[in-house]
Amino acid sequence: MPDNQTQKATAKQNGQSKDLDALIIGAGFAGMYALHSLREQGLSAKVYDAAGGVGGTWWWNRYPGARVDFPGGPFYCYTFSEELVQEYDWTETQPDQASVLAYLEHVADKFNLRPDIQLNTRVSGAEYDEASKRWKIETGEGASVSARFLICAVGVLSATNKPDIPGLDIFAGECYHTGQWPHGQVDFAGKRVGIIGTGSSGIQAIPVIAKEAEHLTVFQRTPQYSIPAGNQAIDADVVQKARDNWPTIRTYMMNSSLGAPFPGAQISSEEHTADQRQALYQRLWDKGGLGLLFESYTDILTNKETSNELGAFVRSKIGEAVHDPAVAEKLMPDYYFGTKRLIMDEGYFETYNRDNVTLVDLRQDPIDTMTPDGIRAGNEEHPIDILVLATGYDAITGAMERINPRGRGGVTLKEKWADRPGTYLGMTVPDFPNLFMIHGPESPAVLFNMPLGAELQSDWIRDCVTYMDEQGFAAIEPTSDAVAVSWGQEVDAIASHTLFPETDSWYTGANIPGKNRQFAVYLGGPEFYERLAKVAEEGYTGFDLKQ
Repeated sequence: MPDNQTQKATAKQNGQSKDLDALIIGAGFAGMYALHSLREQGLSAKVYDAAGGVGGTWWWNRYPGARVDFPGGPFYCYTFSEELVQEYDWTETQPDQASVLAYLEHVADKFNLRPDIQLNTRVSGAEYDEASKRWKIETGEGASVSARFLICAVGVLSATNKPDIPGLDIFAGECYHTGQWPHGQVDFAGKRVGIIGTGSSGIQAIPVIAKEAEHLTVFQRTPQYSIPAGNQAIDADVVQKARDNWPTIRTYMMNSSLGAPFPGAQISSEEHTADQRQALYQRLWDKGGLGLLFESYTDILTNKETSNELGAFVRSKIGEAVHDPAVAEKLMPDYYFGTKRLIMDEGYFETYNRDNVTLVDLRQDPIDTMTPDGIRAGNEEHPIDILVLATGYDAITGAMERINPRGRGGVTLKEKWADRPGTYLGMTVPDFPNLFMIHGPESPAVLFNMPLGAELQSDWIRDCVTYMDEQGFAAIEPTSDAVAVSWGQEVDAIASHTLFPETDSWYTGANIPGKNRQFAVYLGGPEFYERLAKVAEEGYTGFDLKQ
């Protein structure tokens, strides 16, 4: 970057000007890389984050047992810097929260990102000014900043969901949400603990808490499929091979349906006999990790019979792991395998064999009310000293709607999305010029390697801004037809060929009362990034560009 550009950007970022090229919301994987990418282009950018440190989700999610549920090590990380890949040593195949956070802190220091990240700063409002073609962003502390572009890297799973539980306000014990875990240690020793929710965070936390607490009562809302994580020390040969062939490995991941370093399934279930399928399921179960779903058969997520067969295999494993048949029956899921977030665990089902663990099935015995000393469910009182809410998030759209920016004509995002959260390319919204989302609704988001996806989307945003500067454009926004007719229909059409829409999940918004039912994830994998490249090559088709 030329020296004069460096000086200009540094002056703005050091507070000598409140006019930025870009304000980025969120200091996680996506926001930190977006900052780096824009700065490398000579643009002035700043990050605001409500947290007290960098890391995004990995700063907040400190609950017991929190781990990466994607192939970790040199693969769930930044890929843009080969030097970073060569120098950073991971220790486990599924790194824990502290390891991921330490990595992100290392990145912040290595690339000198901290001077341009303003922490403990919550964005309270953002409004687009049509006259100046700039965004005015307000913070909870009453400060304001003007930016040409507003880039929202707010996270798919960051807006915590706290369900309306009767009597929660009168509970006298400690109460924690897994998505906003305290930074000091929570002491479970000698305590009676209750946990509501058995999604990913609950299933990761339950085995850890059970080993420490005097008694743990699990309040299960929906039984889930969960498979062994197979976490282990990283194979040094695997790491060295990745380092020796990094450009090739990165290209491979970019062309993978998941952004993963391993090959996906190559054949359909019909090409194997029933015995061969069972043998493959067993081998992948023993191996652990995501392979059971993504390395078995190509039709797991499209063929009901195949999905049910694999589901039956996993249910048989639950029956083997849990000694009490009545408890095992309560733990049996009944949806198509893989159509909710696939959870990986370390001894979750075996935890129910412990004498200090009780399972309450809320489908049979719903919560009547909280009391000062516990939870009353099914007319039975469960004494509790600590309540853990593992109740998930208002996923995909929730964080954006809580910011609720105002676009052209003062329209709010909630108003725009009242009927359906519509986007173009999962990154832009009509009537919201110069606003970009990373991992927004109708993008691959959670079903693609998220650090890698954040890099690719951030680079597209950077190149778009550069194109606008070169061509003399001041504003860009998608056309309504590009959203409703083109992109929305394409996202729906791809999903309709799968079993995903047939399951109630946070993918479809079903976990939030009153939320629109919509499968809001683009399932095309690398085709999404091919589309981004094509849109740019054709002069940003589907967009209105204004001087």
